[in-house]
Amino acid sequence: MSRFEGKVAIITGASTGLGPVMARLLAAEGARLVLAARRIELVEAVAGEIGGEVVAVKADVTDEGDVAAMVEAAMARWGQVDVMMNNAAVPGTDKFIWEQTVDNFLDTYKVDCMAAMLCSREVLNRSMLERRSGSIVNFSSGAGWDGMVRKSHYSAAKGALRILTKVIAKEVGEYGIRCNCVVPGAISTDLMVNYMKRVADEQGKTVDEIAAAIQAPLPLKTFSTPEDVANLALFLASDQARTITGQSINVDGGLIMS
Repeated sequence: MSRFEGKVAIITGASTGLGPVMARLLAAEGARLVLAARRIELVEAVAGEIGGEVVAVKADVTDEGDVAAMVEAAMARWGQVDVMMNNAAVPGTDKFIWEQTVDNFLDTYKVDCMAAMLCSREVLNRSMLERRSGSIVNFSSGAGWDGMVRKSHYSAAKGALRILTKVIAKEVGEYGIRCNCVVPGAISTDLMVNYMKRVADEQGKTVDEIAAAIQAPLPLKTFSTPEDVANLALFLASDQARTITGQSINVDGGLIMS
């Protein structure tokens, strides 16, 4: 299957976790890639592993200049952008609301929501609007539905990202452009493992006990893998989803059913 033959995709947050997984799957289906993250050495390693038509870019997606340079890398090389994967995210620092700080709240919001606006704005202005074609995929979190204790900063940003997705979809639909949002639950990544270790230490429990508690409300009783999430993202980015837009779709083992 080559759903992305001849298409150009930009992936933010491409250094670790879900980003490299999506990059490999997109490349396998013919996509030309711009991979971006702040840790350029990790992005370059991913690009080198994939080979072929892949450009690695160092970018802070909260910086307008960096975002412009990231999109310019695609335009200078291939003259178009077909897919924007707004995958960059940070967890922030867990705090109860009475401990919350402005810096922690806003720094998290800038990466987890505002950056998707900046990246979307840039690819729309540089390529998608003129070509009347394109797909934008945002990445929220189950925390953006119901919220998580000690994560007001993260939950608020991820919830706002779902609304941003709807607004973008409404504004760009007449230009033949789509925008959707993938909403993962717990994903079996290093970030998730580190989170469970920290909570286990705080509560005096084992990591297995924490994992079991997280999985208990899941009908499927299993964490999603990065591949599970990437497969949905690629579907939404592809022409197979040509009449799907403005949607937030869960990949969470059945935790949230809407």
